[in-house]
Amino acid sequence: MTTTEKDFSQYANPDALVSTDWVAQHKDDPSVVLLESNEDVLLFETGHIPGAQKIDWHTDLNDPVTRDFLGPQQFAEFAASKGITPETTVVFYGDKSNWWAAYALWVFTLFGHQDLRLMDGGRLKWAAEGRELTTETSPAQPAEYPAPASRDDSTFRAFREDVLAHLGKPLVDVRSPLEYSGERTHMEGYEQEGAMRGGHIPSAASVPWAKAANEDGTFRSRAELEQIYTEQAGLGQADEVIAYCRIGERSSHTWFVLQHLLGYDNVRNYDGSWTEWGNAVRLPIATGEQPGEVPAR
Repeated sequence: MTTTEKDFSQYANPDALVSTDWVAQHKDDPSVVLLESNEDVLLFETGHIPGAQKIDWHTDLNDPVTRDFLGPQQFAEFAASKGITPETTVVFYGDKSNWWAAYALWVFTLFGHQDLRLMDGGRLKWAAEGRELTTETSPAQPAEYPAPASRDDSTFRAFREDVLAHLGKPLVDVRSPLEYSGERTHMEGYEQEGAMRGGHIPSAASVPWAKAANEDGTFRSRAELEQIYTEQAGLGQADEVIAYCRIGERSSHTWFVLQHLLGYDNVRNYDGSWTEWGNAVRLPIATGEQPGEVPAR
């Protein structure tokens, strides 16, 4: 099956995206590993792209005790277990317009893996095109992955203290409007995961993550994304941007848009997000539909 190719050269980093056609042509290439990461961790078993490996975001990328990611040695062991070497082209895809696929790609970025790509449209587009899915699990090829010297938590990741120091510079809240205003303290469908307080970080612009995606799960054109973020959200040519959501998964999607599709130089994802900020003592909060003022220091 072939589809009309989208011109990825319009984006700042066109190599960060691949099409479903590209995946169909390269899925058996030994230098390419497909990783499927879904919000529904049982979805992979119902059918996946032949040869793809599964990432369970609950268990594979996180430390089992501390709320943090794997360390360098654990990451190296995980990557090798999926047949990945430092030279491998790793292509991520998943459900919900690549929510968790973007999150997994962002975590790999922290460890410095160079060739990381998203399949535009995710599994929804692959399935809608009638392409092959299988329930058979393919064993990963044996691989060696040296442990990275460190995990870079400063270039692409923000912590609470970083956000406090950043107040007054561009912040993007990618949650739903009701979460942003404070009318709802949880994401729809996740009532058990609410925060103590509702609202948003003062001065943050509200740009729900899904605005970046078309109905088929693909990313909007660069011109449309510039209209949404550069103009409507007022990011302009900002030197530094921090995005956040509830736990960093939806904001990974926005991080990918700002970093790779629009080419902002310094974009960080605050994965502590509202579950940390909305539950913390004495952190400033704004409510309502307006961004609010930066608190006096």
